[in-house]
Amino acid sequence: MPGGTGIDPLERDEDASEFLRRLQAEAGASPYTVRNYRQALGEFSLWHQGQRQQPPPWLQLSRADFRAYLRFLGHQRLGRAAVMLRFSALRSFYRQFVRAGRLAASPLHDIALPRRERRLPQFLTATQTEALLNAPRDEWLALKARAADPSAAIHSLRDAAVLELIYSCGLRISEVCGLRAGDVDGESRLARVRGKGRKERQLPLGRPAWVALSQYWAAMGGVPAPDLPAFPRESDATLPIYPRIIQSRFKHYLAAAGLDPALTPHKLRHSFATHLLDRGADLRSVQELLGHERLATTQVYTHVTTARLRKAYDAAHPRA
Repeated sequence: MPGGTGIDPLERDEDASEFLRRLQAEAGASPYTVRNYRQALGEFSLWHQGQRQQPPPWLQLSRADFRAYLRFLGHQRLGRAAVMLRFSALRSFYRQFVRAGRLAASPLHDIALPRRERRLPQFLTATQTEALLNAPRDEWLALKARAADPSAAIHSLRDAAVLELIYSCGLRISEVCGLRAGDVDGESRLARVRGKGRKERQLPLGRPAWVALSQYWAAMGGVPAPDLPAFPRESDATLPIYPRIIQSRFKHYLAAAGLDPALTPHKLRHSFATHLLDRGADLRSVQELLGHERLATTQVYTHVTTARLRKAYDAAHPRA
């Protein structure tokens, strides 16, 4: 827990506990969001107890309290993103009080936060992406040639299907893990995906992704029942694969393809969006494919493609 005391500062905080429960059960937030918000509320609670010698009386706090907390975070030399995450959690927390009529307005309203630095998303080139997507299949062929443990070969086929699906549909890890066998229609080559807030979207499925998934299911003994995970755990086929397994295997294939091992599976999603825009896809379509609520979230990819075009122009044009 925050502060390293081993004590949960939210243990007896009914409002915070109810907020976190609703966040997961009703808002469909990912486990990572729930964990981060719990930590943010816990850190504020510890700070308040240290400053005021009592747990925070949430309904009585004022804008001045949160400005004082903001100054405290500034003295801790936290980055902009870390500060914004903490205040995002606090603002979401206070929205529940306003919606329930327990507060007329949030005390965090109009508190100016440090501007977020705009960082362009990292992505793989088309050649790098192809090398990465080929790595699991190359491993499978090598395992097959030396008659290795069949379970290891199945892992390679599973990983090939996972990577193909992420890139084919621009999926988040949580969306891959949440995919059920019945969500994939091989005849129409469509996948039904549940994104943030449990919002569903239908996505076209590329042929390589469908072939890779079919090969994996065939090696597993057949297509799973529609309500079962598309990628089950080894220990229990009724439960989906752990995200950390995908992350670990992703790093394994980055190394095999000679790519930066610091990259994450989310970079395949970035690559999906960047490659579509590079090849003429319109921004609104890419927004819908990614499941972004706001077009501004998708527009960051136009900066990526524009920056690359500018670099190519400056390097090649005789009068640049």
